[in-house]
Amino acid sequence: MRSFTVEERRARLARRHFLNAHAQSPAQIAGDVVGLHATDPATPYLSLWARVPGFTIADLDSELYDRRTLVKHLAMRRTLWVVRADDLPHIQTGASDRVADNERRKLVADAQRAGVCGDGDAWLASASRAVSKHLDKHGPTSAKDLRVALPELAGHHDPAPGKRWGGETPLAPRILTLLSVRGDIVRGPNDGSWTVSRPRWAPMSGWLTSLPNAVSPDVARTELVRRWLRAFGPATVTDIKWWFGNTLTWARQALVDLEAVEVDLEGTPGFVLPDDLDVEPDAGPWCALLPGLDVTTMGWFDRDWYLGGHRAQVFDTNGNGGPTAWCDGRIVGAWGQDAEGRVEVRLLEDVGRKARQALQRRADELTDWLAGVRINPRFPSPLSKARQS
Repeated sequence: MRSFTVEERRARLARRHFLNAHAQSPAQIAGDVVGLHATDPATPYLSLWARVPGFTIADLDSELYDRRTLVKHLAMRRTLWVVRADDLPHIQTGASDRVADNERRKLVADAQRAGVCGDGDAWLASASRAVSKHLDKHGPTSAKDLRVALPELAGHHDPAPGKRWGGETPLAPRILTLLSVRGDIVRGPNDGSWTVSRPRWAPMSGWLTSLPNAVSPDVARTELVRRWLRAFGPATVTDIKWWFGNTLTWARQALVDLEAVEVDLEGTPGFVLPDDLDVEPDAGPWCALLPGLDVTTMGWFDRDWYLGGHRAQVFDTNGNGGPTAWCDGRIVGAWGQDAEGRVEVRLLEDVGRKARQALQRRADELTDWLAGVRINPRFPSPLSKARQS
């Protein structure tokens, strides 16, 4: 049986996640790693800065809003991603449809329970038609303007009656979320800066001039896991189940269909594609500063091989990774900004003089690139919130 050492896995991570081998474009990265996390609006920009030489804010904005080769779409684990438009059929069928079913079921039940409607299905269908008709007529529209224009979006519910975290909550945002995860509407032009999410919603059919053909669930599963395993493998079946937000049965069937090869991960069973068993050469020394929720930081359920004993310092209690400092395939600290906006690295271990200097150079480069913009991670880790003494 082929065995992979931790060092070999770290070398693969460096190359296949473009951390010591730079990518040519945002679309190349998004396609190779399936998608870039975008729950925090700043994350995809910072993820691309770390991987594409000379990357600018306008580079991603152009792909998202002008060329529209990339789109923001809710998918795996009910997470917002930047994905290639050409990959939408596989992502929709292989991940988003599952999320949409759950969202729809909960939304209909909550609307009926709150007395907003007697027939939740009919209520939702009416609201969906109203949104579609408005967007077709008026073009990209903000959520606020849709709520003002469409009485069909009215209604509130209390998610936790009698609890201090409860209270009347509008249902309109959840309707728009459902329509987006179904692929009916898409986040169009952003009225905020690159660190703020204020999208105007657009009909998917109007935003993308050419919609790829739908694919079957089996085809979607096989293609998504194949591409993921190419970038993230070797990986455990639990890694696959968790990353895609699906079941163990789903993950195991994908491995069977791919004829994936079982390998040894220093005592733990893992899997790789059948044509991906070659020995990985050493990647050489490298370092990186990655944003909170970066696709590499969040890439596996089993993280000890690149995280070590630093989980409590760089992840919050809900499992969200904060900004991280990497050295030779492992997380060695975090980064944040001082009062003047300068990026500072906060190390958790001694990485040696050369690595320390390399990380400082990256911090200085990021300071210059940010040009005074402050990054406030949506899910800051304990270490990223700390101030150096």
